[in-house]
Amino acid sequence: MIKNKSLYIFFMILIAAILACNAPSSVPTAQPEILSTETNIATSAPVADIPTGTPTVVVVHTQIPSEAAGGGPLVYDVESSGTAPEKRAPYGDSYDINRMERPFLQDMTYVSDLDIVTYSVIQDDVWFYVSVKLIGNDPNNSLGINYGVELDTDHDGFGDYIIWAQPAYTSTWDTANVKIFADKNHNTAGLSSDKSDAPLNADGYETQIFNGGIGDADPDMAWVRSNAGTDVTIQFAFKKSWSGTVFMLGVIADAGLKDVTRLDYVDRFTEVEAGSPVKDKKNYPLKALFAVDNTCQEAFGFKPQGYESKLCPRIVPTPGPGNPKTCVEPGQYNDASSCQAAGCAWKQNSGVVIAVFYYCTYP
Repeated sequence: MIKNKSLYIFFMILIAAILACNAPSSVPTAQPEILSTETNIATSAPVADIPTGTPTVVVVHTQIPSEAAGGGPLVYDVESSGTAPEKRAPYGDSYDINRMERPFLQDMTYVSDLDIVTYSVIQDDVWFYVSVKLIGNDPNNSLGINYGVELDTDHDGFGDYIIWAQPAYTSTWDTANVKIFADKNHNTAGLSSDKSDAPLNADGYETQIFNGGIGDADPDMAWVRSNAGTDVTIQFAFKKSWSGTVFMLGVIADAGLKDVTRLDYVDRFTEVEAGSPVKDKKNYPLKALFAVDNTCQEAFGFKPQGYESKLCPRIVPTPGPGNPKTCVEPGQYNDASSCQAAGCAWKQNSGVVIAVFYYCTYP
């Protein structure tokens, strides 16, 4: 009896032990630590967004050109609107002397927004203003036309600077789409300034000195705007502080190569390769060099000798009965006394006058 009772107690203890082992524990089981893949960042703290785009550069301007429109004596260029239906330029394309009258595509389709009619230059204490009139009135033509102003500061026929603007153009002054390039190794005109040296491998305006106001350069060096008046389809303003006041100046419209490192274009292509816009020339029609129009260059701040390369043809007026002196090269005079002493006329800009400018011109 005692033996059976002991056996019974043994089995009861064994069953209780088994039940105790299978019962759920009230003590929490330790969980493995989850390590963050971010070094030194607490997993509970929010992670800031990391910007992926290029930050916008804000250009701060201190000097802005006047809102006044154009003025000054006009420099005329050959224009092709009258002969455009015949798919030709009337004349004015003189390849050897870098005079291009090519406002046509390769199939001789006429582009009026490339065709320069006139340009003029006025100045105030800070700025030169260059106003360009085109046959067309849409500088934002779908071709993407670049317009430029070339400066020859030592008037030797080799361009020293080009102010180069690209679309989109707006009616308010802006620097964003304006660049200035310099020719520091003197090869924009090839080997000689008065004829084509093609085919020549040179780098033209190879050094950028202004990029829309970004960088270390003066952010106000050059500006552009469009449709500022009846005779102002494209207008540039640039500071005298970097350009000086003595130079030869011409303008260009370009929807073809649009590459300042290849200017002058006539030194990169032979005339056979370039083609011609004049129908009675053997190289007609246009080939490699198309959709570009440039002008002769006028002298400013000095009296040219008359043999400078690219100089505009000279017009010497006959003295009037009340003015015995002959006005010659009025662009060389920057003040009223010297202008009038030379028999020229010191005039104020006309039209809608927001700011007053004066210029020397023929009487």
